[in-house]
Amino acid sequence: MELTEEEMRRALFGGPVTPALAIDAHEKATVPDLLPVEPLKDAKKKQVSKSFTPKLRVTLRVGNEFEGKMHKIVYEADTLSSLVAEQEAARTARKKFRFVELVSIESM
Repeated sequence: MELTEEEMRRALFGGPVTPALAIDAHEKATVPDLLPVEPLKDAKKKQVSKSFTPKLRVTLRVGNEFEGKMHKIVYEADTLSSLVAEQEAARTARKKFRFVELVSIESM
C-alpha cells in the first residue's frame, strides 16, 4: 500500500485536508511551448572615454660633445614617479646622445 506524503501526515497528526494543498502526484507537468528568441542585434559600441593618465614632462639637455653644443629635448612619461620618468627619458636620450643632463620635471 503506497501512501502520499499528505496522507501520511494526516495519519500521523490528523487534521482536515485542504483542497489547495492536495496535489495529485500522478499528473504530468506540462512544459509550455517555448518560442525561439531572436538574438539581440549588436548595439553600437559605447565609446569609452579616455581616462585621465598621469603624465610628467621631462626636459633634458643632450649632446654628443663634451662642453659642446647642447640641444633641449622634451620627453613625456606616463607615470607619476619623477624618478621613473627621469630614468625613462635618460634611457631614450642615451640611444642617440652621449651626454644627458636633466633640466626639469613637471606635471602635465
